[in-house]
Amino acid sequence: MIEAPISTPPQAYMDIISPLIDTSRGYLENGDKLQAMAFVGNLTTKQVIPVMIQPGSGEDKDQSSRNIQSVAQISEADFVFTIMEAWSLRRDKISKMDAIMDKYGSIGASPYAVDVCSIALETRHGVWVAQQQIKPKGISKKKRTIGVVEFRHFTEVAGRFMHLLPKKEDDEPATTLH
Repeated sequence: MIEAPISTPPQAYMDIISPLIDTSRGYLENGDKLQAMAFVGNLTTKQVIPVMIQPGSGEDKDQSSRNIQSVAQISEADFVFTIMEAWSLRRDKISKMDAIMDKYGSIGASPYAVDVCSIALETRHGVWVAQQQIKPKGISKKKRTIGVVEFRHFTEVAGRFMHLLPKKEDDEPATTLH
């Protein structure tokens, strides 16, 4: 995978999502777990609708994805912002992901998992993604925090919580890579 350079989303989006990131950081620092959430927004109406993501089974996640798509369609959304706790592999183990998945069945079951705050902003101009490691705050066993969030811009993405925006008439046609 080619790593995209660090790229801050446009200011109009940052004005909306920065407080949401700060609120999430506050939950972690208070010793709470993050509830996986999507925020569906329309820049024209300034309406942002929170949609809870059910993190259970694959079917629960699929239903959450469909709920987000429905809200995005009804609200004529310009963006979908998701934030959730997740597991990632340590950087030095990413190249061994397939072997780790074969051996342990999941990243979370492996001894190489790290807790991260997974953040994605889907817009009509691409997707900005950040994955910030969740670390203990001070000496507390319950309180945790995340550092400064650094986004990377991607023009091609895949996954259950991607491609959630409704198509608009003025959207450019998708291009196919060969």
